[in-house]
Amino acid sequence: MDMTDTDVLVVGAGPTGLALAVDLARRGVRALVVERAGELFPGSRGKGLQPRTLEVFDDLGVLDATRAGGGAYPVGMIWRNGTRQGEHRMFDETEVTEAEPYAGVPWMVPQWRTQEILFARLEELGGSIAFGRELTGLSQDADGVTAAFASGAPVRARWAVAADGGRSAVRRALGIGMTGETVDPGPAIVADLRISGLDRDNWHVFPPADGEGFLAICPLPHTEDFQLAGGFEDPAAEPDLSLDGIRKLVATRTHLAADDVTEVRWASDFRPRAAMADRFRQGRVFLAGDAAHIHSPAGGQGLNTSVQDAYNLGWKLGAVLRGEAPESLLDSYEEERLPIAAHMLGLSTRVHRGEVRRGTATQQLGLGYRDSSLARETRDDLPENALHAGDRAPDGIRGGVRLFDAFRGPHWTLLTVGTDTDLPELAARTVRIPAYEAYGTGVFLVRPDGYVGWAGGTEQGLAEYAARVGVGAGAVGRAVSGTVGQAVSGTAG
Repeated sequence: MDMTDTDVLVVGAGPTGLALAVDLARRGVRALVVERAGELFPGSRGKGLQPRTLEVFDDLGVLDATRAGGGAYPVGMIWRNGTRQGEHRMFDETEVTEAEPYAGVPWMVPQWRTQEILFARLEELGGSIAFGRELTGLSQDADGVTAAFASGAPVRARWAVAADGGRSAVRRALGIGMTGETVDPGPAIVADLRISGLDRDNWHVFPPADGEGFLAICPLPHTEDFQLAGGFEDPAAEPDLSLDGIRKLVATRTHLAADDVTEVRWASDFRPRAAMADRFRQGRVFLAGDAAHIHSPAGGQGLNTSVQDAYNLGWKLGAVLRGEAPESLLDSYEEERLPIAAHMLGLSTRVHRGEVRRGTATQQLGLGYRDSSLARETRDDLPENALHAGDRAPDGIRGGVRLFDAFRGPHWTLLTVGTDTDLPELAARTVRIPAYEAYGTGVFLVRPDGYVGWAGGTEQGLAEYAARVGVGAGAVGRAVSGTVGQAVSGTAG
C-alpha cells in the first residue's frame, strides 16, 4: 500500500486539531488532519469561548463567523418548586477596553458550530480532513513519524500532533502517563435536547434537593436546542442517556413534565477530572488539547486552553519547516504550555468547587510567558504591571493604526511606540505608533501568536534576538504608520 507523505500529521479534528490545521495552512505548511469518527463531533460540550480565544480567532480569520454563530451568555434564573427565585449571574463581567476589545464575558457557541467554522476556514485555505481514520500504530525515527490506521494508507510525516482527546490513542502509543485527580466523585451528564415549557432568555438552574444533584438547562444561540448539564451525588450512579432516562431526570429535578422533553440530539456522561500528561512532547510528536490536559468543564477553560496550545505550536512548526528557525525552537512548546496548563487545571478545579468566581481569572487575557526562554526583556526596573517581554501584546488604535489589524497574519511584528529609533531590517511587519499607555514607549518584537518576544528602550540587542528565533533580515511588505487601511494592505496576510 502506498504511503501518504506530509509535513505535519494532526490526529483529531476537534477544536485543537482544526485550529492548528488552519494556522499551518495559512503558513503554507502541508498538514494532514485525520479523524477516527466519520464526521465532526456533534455535541455542544465546550460552548464558552473566552476573550483570549476570540483574539486568536480574529487572527485566524474566523471571528466574524464565530460572532454570527454565537451569542452572549444568558442570565441565570434560579428555580425552586416551579417558581422563579431570582437571577443568578455566573460571571463577573469585565470592562471592554481599547487594549482588551473582547473582554466582558465568554461568547457562547456550541462546540459543534465552532468546529464547523474552523473546518470551513480550513477548506477555504485548501485543507481537508480524512474521516474514518482510526490510528492503530505509531513509530518514529530521527527524520519523522510513521502512523498506521485501521483503514487507508499509512502516513509518513516530519512531525505529528496528538489532538485526539482525553483518551488519546497517540498518547497511549507513546506510553506517556497522565497524572491527576477526580474533581467530583459523582458522575455528570451533558446533553443537547429539545424542550418546551422554558423560555430562551435565561440559563435555568435547578439547585439540588432531596438527595438529587443539580440540573441546569441553557438555551444554545441560533438553534432550537438547549444544553442540559447535571450532576449525581451518588458515586455509584449510572446516568441513563436514553430519551426516557433524560425525560425522567428532567421530570424528577424540575417542574417540567417528562413529555416536555421532545428530543435528545446528543448526550454524554463523564466524571469531572483534572489530569495532565507527564510531558507534552516525545521526539517528533507533540500533545495538545485534551490529549495533554483534561479539565473540569467548570469555568470554560478546557477548549480555550486547547486552542491556545495549537496557536502556540503552529507558528513554531511553520518556522522550523520553512527553515527559518532551528528545531530547538520547538522545545519552547512544552516549556511554555505545560506550566500554563497546570495553572488552568488548578483554576478549573477551584471554579468547580466554588472557590473562584468566573471573571478576570478565567478570561485568559492575563496569561503569558515572562519566564520563557523566548522572552527577552532588556529594560531595567520595570513596574510589575508594565508590559514585559512574554506578555500578551495589547490592542489599540494610535496614529490611525489598529494594532490587531497590524498583528493579524502569520508574521512577526516590529513595533515602535513613541520613539523614532533606527531599526534593523527584519522579516517582520514594521509598525510605528505614538506613545500609548498600554505599552509605554520603546521597541517591541511581537511574536506571530501575539505575545511580546523582545522588548527594549532602543534597538540594542534586537538583531541578535531576532536571529536566534528565526526572524531573518529583510522587510515584510512595507512599514505601517498612518491609516488602518495601510496596516492591512502593507503586507501579505
